[in-house]
Amino acid sequence: MLLAQILAVLIFVVMFTLIIFEKFERHHITLVCGVLTLVFVFGIGLHSWESVKETLSFHSIFVKEFWFTGGSGASHEPSTGINWATIFFIIGMMVMVEGMARVGFFRWLCMRLAKMVNYKVKAIFIVFMLMSAGLAMFIDSITVILFLATVTIELSTLLKFNPLPMILAEIFCANLGGSAIMSGDPPNIIIGTSFGYSFTDFICNTGVIAAISLIFTLIFFYFAYRKDLKVSQTVDISQLPSPESAITDKRGFVISTIIFISSIVLLVTHANTGFSVSTIGIFIAVVTLLCAPKHIVEILKKVDYKTVLFFIGLFVVVGGLEQTEILTLIANFIGKISGGNVYLMVAIIIWLSAVASAFIDNIPFAATMIPVIQSLSISTGVPLTTLTWSLAMGTDIGGSATPIGASANVVGTSVAAKAGYFVGWKDYCAKAVPATIMVMIITTVYIFAVYL
Repeated sequence: MLLAQILAVLIFVVMFTLIIFEKFERHHITLVCGVLTLVFVFGIGLHSWESVKETLSFHSIFVKEFWFTGGSGASHEPSTGINWATIFFIIGMMVMVEGMARVGFFRWLCMRLAKMVNYKVKAIFIVFMLMSAGLAMFIDSITVILFLATVTIELSTLLKFNPLPMILAEIFCANLGGSAIMSGDPPNIIIGTSFGYSFTDFICNTGVIAAISLIFTLIFFYFAYRKDLKVSQTVDISQLPSPESAITDKRGFVISTIIFISSIVLLVTHANTGFSVSTIGIFIAVVTLLCAPKHIVEILKKVDYKTVLFFIGLFVVVGGLEQTEILTLIANFIGKISGGNVYLMVAIIIWLSAVASAFIDNIPFAATMIPVIQSLSISTGVPLTTLTWSLAMGTDIGGSATPIGASANVVGTSVAAKAGYFVGWKDYCAKAVPATIMVMIITTVYIFAVYL
């Protein structure tokens, strides 16, 4: 067992290091490390074919509860190895989003809201922050920022204002909005499918924290950037393009809107209907493709398969840590440091998650910590839900603090840089770090007051 533990930790550390330095593509790193885990940890270290089967977890796909939970809301997804529920759901949402992007849904929405506030920059600033948070609840934050930042730059060119403050605020709000529900952020999807939580579970817990935090966030960024939102010259708004010009396929636009609303309804009601997130993801993907038969190849080509492969390799590496009981040791260590003090334990999880996620990808960190908090709950008697919401908020919000903390940050700053608005660490962190600390304090106080 000792050899297997050393190999599992070594592979994990190497994987994390390579991800941080970004010398190779992330999915290549996790897939190679996943293969090394299967060969060296399970094969040479443990000599256990059973560990390989549990980690690959193919059998879980063929269990009835994987597709239909009978209205219990529980996914029955094993906590070890590849979380196929997460994989299937993400693929489904990616297909839906690409279908919506093809018909101009996101560009139309941005232009429509800007017109509603009569193209006033400060009003657009507030509305776009709210839209960023709202869309990120249901759509991957990377996609939200990709389109929102692009439209923001387009509007800044037309209305003559500096788009950078708006983009940075949108990035933060996307990460905050993603924390509100299970489908909003990859760590939440992993947590929800691992523990069998429903849409309602998240909205009633992390959703409340996110809503309170959003109010303070809007106020913070408005006063932080209000002097930077001045228009450099008067613009004739009657000459601006109409929102309808963004729609490339009117019939497809209507269909995509119906599919999007349907996905929200299915997610909200899945604990009552019994449809698992796996079923919902696949159903939405199939419907999207069937409704655009001439564009199936186009849509499928644009799906981010690299992210899917990244998840698969990551789950295998984390499975190596679990099978060798490394994660149990970490849980015991946290329990020992806290000395039985529940408040200290929860604070450690919240702030450790936040600090770690500011510098390393929050997805592998969340996947690593899930079995850790499970072990902590068993050994200390602290309700798992308390530790779960602490982990979810810490990983989701902590990544907002730095330009590399979350994928949305990287995408947003990259879009800005391509348009000639370079964002350095100093400029980014000047506002993002105080805002992150503010939200983490709100989170800590709320969890202490409500759950302990």
